[in-house]
Amino acid sequence: MLRARPAIALACGALLASACGGGATRGDERLEVVAAFYPIAEAARQAGGDAVTVHDLTPAGVEPHDLELRPSDVGRLRSAALILYLGGGFQPALEDAIDALPSGRAAVDLLDGIALRKGEEGEPTDPHVWLDPLLMTQIVERITEEMVRLSPGLRDRFEASARTYTQALAELHGAFEATLRTCTRRELVTSHAAFGYLAARYGLEQIPISGVTPEAEPSPQRLREVAELAEDRGVTTIFFETLVDPRVAQSVARIVGARTAVLNPIEGLTAAQRSAGETYVTQMRANLAALAEGLGCRVS
Repeated sequence: MLRARPAIALACGALLASACGGGATRGDERLEVVAAFYPIAEAARQAGGDAVTVHDLTPAGVEPHDLELRPSDVGRLRSAALILYLGGGFQPALEDAIDALPSGRAAVDLLDGIALRKGEEGEPTDPHVWLDPLLMTQIVERITEEMVRLSPGLRDRFEASARTYTQALAELHGAFEATLRTCTRRELVTSHAAFGYLAARYGLEQIPISGVTPEAEPSPQRLREVAELAEDRGVTTIFFETLVDPRVAQSVARIVGARTAVLNPIEGLTAAQRSAGETYVTQMRANLAALAEGLGCRVS
């Protein structure tokens, strides 16, 4: 993906005089947090509770890899007390904008300190750490530390909120562990390689049709390889995701004689999902139900 440095630089320059604030909260002011996309925003809201205001840069229904910043977004970056993102080229336009900020801005790459999975040759490092509930817990804990650093007077509130959420994540991990250990099949055939951390955590084998970047078009050879492997292993379900065209997964499913099912990488929620009160936890539980059916697991 091309990185639009000139456009970002111009936007930053235009906003320099009008949007150069930011810093920690004072008194009862809320901590202003900018989050790169949905799961980070959710973690920040849960950790911060009513002591933070969180702005999610990626609009509902937009693939976060494709994020293009508006001048108003750059203004938010310049005025925020805390910026939370994932590095490694996951959202290159955002990383360019952060690079152009004045020194001293509190921009935190939440991939730092996490053992990352390498992509295939020519592929970027896999950033989809939030799909492992235990790694999501690490993200929440890191965000809490940063909030406490900026607003030490709110430590008790931040830590209490974070404990409540990490307990929910621990229960989510327990449900995945208990269900997925009973599966009769362990091959997870997906439209793209978003589920490597989840598969590694619960002893599944991810077989992606395309790589870490969902826009990458798989070659005919790769389609044949996946179809043959799926047939050999007796795969009955090919999983595709909500924000990516499902036709490639459907093509493999037709070749194999398998069904298709949705497995959500939870990079964002649609407007309808948000209106219905869906969250990271509810979507992960929906993923678990889809995996249990597709992999032949016993549901207690």
